[in-house]
Amino acid sequence: MIGDEEIAIETTLNGKPLKTRVRARQHLADFLRQELELTGTHLGCEHGICGACTVLIDGRTARSCLTLAAQISGHAVETIEGLSDSGKLAELQAEFIARNAAQCGFCSSGLLLTAYEVVASGAQLSRSEIREVISGNMCRCTGYHAIVDAIQAVMTKGRC
Repeated sequence: MIGDEEIAIETTLNGKPLKTRVRARQHLADFLRQELELTGTHLGCEHGICGACTVLIDGRTARSCLTLAAQISGHAVETIEGLSDSGKLAELQAEFIARNAAQCGFCSSGLLLTAYEVVASGAQLSRSEIREVISGNMCRCTGYHAIVDAIQAVMTKGRC
């Protein structure tokens, strides 16, 4: 069947080298969740709109529901699990918790990775600029105020 063929890939996933085979048409989100059991990458809309599937590819946010697993060959991929385990998200996670910015938690992994990208860049953004940065991540619970507060607090401290 077309699309069932497998492709060899070599990548760095959460700081560790990975050599494996992936189905040609398998999306990265499905590969991470089903094959590698990295379930922190959530599937919401599967159209790249909600941001729940956000991962970092070479340090830049990407929608894993729109990325084929074969496309990560030769690139470094970081998931919420990798950045959490390494401690790189500790400050952001602490601020999200302190401000109740992670209510149901479904959007949190995507929002944290989006926030990490901007905070790690060293940029100092206004509240409206932070809102623009996270505008591709949908959250049904918070109204975004607490999320913006958390990101701004970490940005102000210059950590991440």
